[in-house]
Amino acid sequence: MIAPLEGSTIAFFIYKENILNNSKQINRIKKEKLNNDGCLMRIIEYNKSNNIIIEFQDEHKTQISTTYQCFKNGTIRNPYFKSIYGKGYLGQNEYKTKIKHKKTIQYSLWTSMLSRCYNKNFHKKCITYIECNVCEEWLNFQNFAKWFDENYYEITGEEIHLDKDILFKGNKIYSPETCVFVPKKINILFNKRQNKRGNYPIGVAFRKDIHIYMSYIKINNKTKNLGYYNTPEEAFQAYKTAKENHIKQVADEYKDKIPQRLYDAMYRYKVEITD
Repeated sequence: MIAPLEGSTIAFFIYKENILNNSKQINRIKKEKLNNDGCLMRIIEYNKSNNIIIEFQDEHKTQISTTYQCFKNGTIRNPYFKSIYGKGYLGQNEYKTKIKHKKTIQYSLWTSMLSRCYNKNFHKKCITYIECNVCEEWLNFQNFAKWFDENYYEITGEEIHLDKDILFKGNKIYSPETCVFVPKKINILFNKRQNKRGNYPIGVAFRKDIHIYMSYIKINNKTKNLGYYNTPEEAFQAYKTAKENHIKQVADEYKDKIPQRLYDAMYRYKVEITD
C-alpha cells in the first residue's frame, strides 16, 4: 500500500509544475512557425497548452485563440490567405462557409463566381469568361456574403442567377455596382450563343435553298420566323426590333418582382449588330 503524500510533498510538486509551466510560457512566447498554407504564425500569448493566442505575421496581423498542438501541427487557417484560385479569401466576420456540414448558398455562389473568372479548366469550356474579374472588395467572402444578404430575393418556382452584364452591357467585372440578381427566365434573354451562331449577325440565318436571309427569334425555346430579307443587315433590323420589344414585355411581366434597376436596364437595353 502506497502511503499518502504529505502536505509539504504536494506543495513541492505543485511548485515544480508551476515552474515548468512558467518555463514553457517564457520559451514559447514569440515562437514562430509556418502553417500548412505557408503563412507565418507567432505566439504572442501563452497561458496553457490549450489556451494560446497566435498572430499571423502579415499586413492584417490577425490574432486567433487556439492550442499549442494546433500551432505545432500548422492547422490554424489564416482568414486572409488567398485559398480560392489564388484570389479569394474567407476574411473575418459573421458569415460561415458551412452550416451543419452543408455549404451555405453565399459560399457556393461566391466560389462559383471565382471559378468562372479564375479557373483555367472552366475557361476551356466557356471562353467568354477568360477576361472576367472579381472586384477587390468581393475577393473577401465576408463582403460578398453581406451584399448577398442585402440584395438576394426569391420568386416562387423560379431559379435566381447572379448577373454581371445586364445593368452594364459588355461588363466583365463582378462588383456590387455592376451585379444584380435575376430570374433565370430573364437571364437567358441575354444569352447570345456566340459559339453556335456562325458568320451572320444574331437572329439571322442564310437559307441556301432559296438564297435569301431569314430573321428569327427564340421565345420560350420556340423559334419564330420574322420574315425573309435581301441582306443580313435588313434581317438583323427585324430581329433587333422584335428582341427589344420582347425584353420590354418580359420586364413588364416581372415589374413588381424584380429590383427597379433591373427593370430600368431591361427597358433601355439595345441590341447591336456586333452582339
